[in-house]
Amino acid sequence: MASYLRSWLYAQNPNADASNVPSIETTLEEDDDAETVHGDDDAPPAFPAVNSAQRAAQSSIPDDVPRILTGNQLMPPPSLAARRPGTSGVSSTGSSSLLAPITTTKPPPQPAKKGKVALAPGHGPLDWANLKKSGQNLRGTDTLLRVTPSMLKEHRTREDAWSSFSGKVYNLTPYLPYHPGGEKELMRVAGRDGTKLFALTHAWVNIDYMLDECLVGFMVSESAA
Repeated sequence: MASYLRSWLYAQNPNADASNVPSIETTLEEDDDAETVHGDDDAPPAFPAVNSAQRAAQSSIPDDVPRILTGNQLMPPPSLAARRPGTSGVSSTGSSSLLAPITTTKPPPQPAKKGKVALAPGHGPLDWANLKKSGQNLRGTDTLLRVTPSMLKEHRTREDAWSSFSGKVYNLTPYLPYHPGGEKELMRVAGRDGTKLFALTHAWVNIDYMLDECLVGFMVSESAA
C-alpha cells in the first residue's frame, strides 16, 4: 500500500526529486489478546474453581453431613439395576421385572353377599303395596293395644308373629311371605324386640311405611298395663 501511494505521488509531479517525496510509514497496533489461548472445546470452567476457597472448604465437610450425589453416584431403579444389556426384562421364573408383583395383580376378595330368597309368584313389593290398599285387616285386632313384654312373647309362631320396633308393635304374620330375606330371617324377631337386628341389617328401610297397616299397638311396661 505504501509503495502504491509513493508511485502515485511521483506520477503527479515527474520533475520532483524522489528524495522529496514524503514517505508513508505504517504502524501495526499490538493486539492485547495476542497471547490469549483459545481451546477447541466449549467445556464450561470448573465450578468452584480448582484453587478456590469453596473447593477447599468442601474437602473439610464432616462425613455426617449429607452430600449431593452426582449422576454416576445415583442408584438406578431396582427393576433396571438387575437388567443387563441385550437381555429382556423377563426373569428366569417367567415374570417381567417391570411388572407389578403377582400378588398385587389379584383382585381383593369380595365379601360374601347374602342372596335374596326367591319369593313365590305374586309376593313382590308391588303385590304387598296392593295388599295394604285392599282394605283387609292386617293388624289382626280391632283397635290399637297396649302391649307388655309378656304379651309380646306369646306371639312368636308362624301363624301369629308379633314384633316390636322402636316401641311400636307390628303383626308380622301377613308380611312373612313378602319378606325379601325369607320368612326364617323375619321369624328371628318374632315375640321380642327387633329394633337392634333391624338396624344392623337394613336401617335404610322405612318400617313405619312398610308395615303401617300391620300396627298392633305400643309397648308398655308390665306395671302400666
